Amino acid sequence: MTPDDPLTQLRDTQDAFDSVAADYDGPRGNNSLIQDMRGEMWRWLDKTFAPNSRLIDLGCGTGLDAVRMAHAGHRITATDWSSQMVARTADRARQESVADRVQAMVVGAHELRRLDGWGTFDGAYSDLGPLNCVPDLADVSTACARLLKPGGALVFTVVGRWCPWEIAHYARRWNWSRVKIRFAGNVVPVGMNKHTIWTRYYTPREFYRGFERDFALEHYRGLCLFVPPPYLTWVRDRHPWCYEWLWRTDRRTAGWPLLRSIGDHFLIVMKKR
Repeated sequence: MTPDDPLTQLRDTQDAFDSVAADYDGPRGNNSLIQDMRGEMWRWLDKTFAPNSRLIDLGCGTGLDAVRMAHAGHRITATDWSSQMVARTADRARQESVADRVQAMVVGAHELRRLDGWGTFDGAYSDLGPLNCVPDLADVSTACARLLKPGGALVFTVVGRWCPWEIAHYARRWNWSRVKIRFAGNVVPVGMNKHTIWTRYYTPREFYRGFERDFALEHYRGLCLFVPPPYLTWVRDRHPWCYEWLWRTDRRTAGWPLLRSIGDHFLIVMKKR
C-alpha cells in the first residue's frame, strides 16, 4: 500500500490520535479556545435533541462531549477509530458515574455499518472535525440513515475551508504553503506529534453533498468566524474583553448568508428524510 491508499491514511490518523490520547484533555486538544467552541456545540446539541435521546458520538476523543451529554440525561454510543481515545472515554465515564449511559466502542466513522440497530437512535453528533478524516462521507450518510429514526438529526462541527484568521496569520509570515493547505481539493497531510493526520477541508455545501440523498439541510453557520482559531490563544490571553466581544459577534452573525460559510469550523444540522 502507498501513502495515497485510504486504509494507510486511516491507520496513520489512528496512530496520530493514539499517540496523544493520554494528554489530549490539555492544551493540545482542549485549550481555553477549544472549550469555548465545545460550549457552542453543546448549546446546539441541547437545542436539537430532546431529553433522554439515544445518540451516537462520532469521533468521541477522550469523552468530554459524551460524558457531558450523559450528565444531561442522554444515552450515548461513543465511537472513535483510536482505541486509546476510546479507553479514555470509558475511564472518564466510570470516574464520573455515567458508565451506564455511555457505551464506548472502537468504531471509526467510516465503519458505522458495524453498529447494530435499524432506526434505533434519535441522532448523531461529531465535534471538532473527526469527519474531516473520513474517506467517504456518503458511506457515513448511508450508515447514519440506517441507524437513525425517521426525523433523526445530525449535528456536526467540521473544519472549514475559509478561515480569515488563518489566512492572515500565515500570510504575515509569508508561509504561503500553509495558507493554501485548506484549499486543496483532496486529502492533505497535517502533522501532529510526529505523526500524520490525513485531512480534507470543506465548505458547508461541499460537505452537505455527501449527505443530501439521505438528509435534509436544516441549518449551518460559521464557528470561529470572528473568533480566532484554537492555536491563537494569545488573543484571549492578552485581550479578554475583545475576545468576548468577538464571540458575541460570532453568535449574532455567523448564521447570516455569506458569513455562514466562513470560519475555522462550521456547524451543520441535518435531519433524516
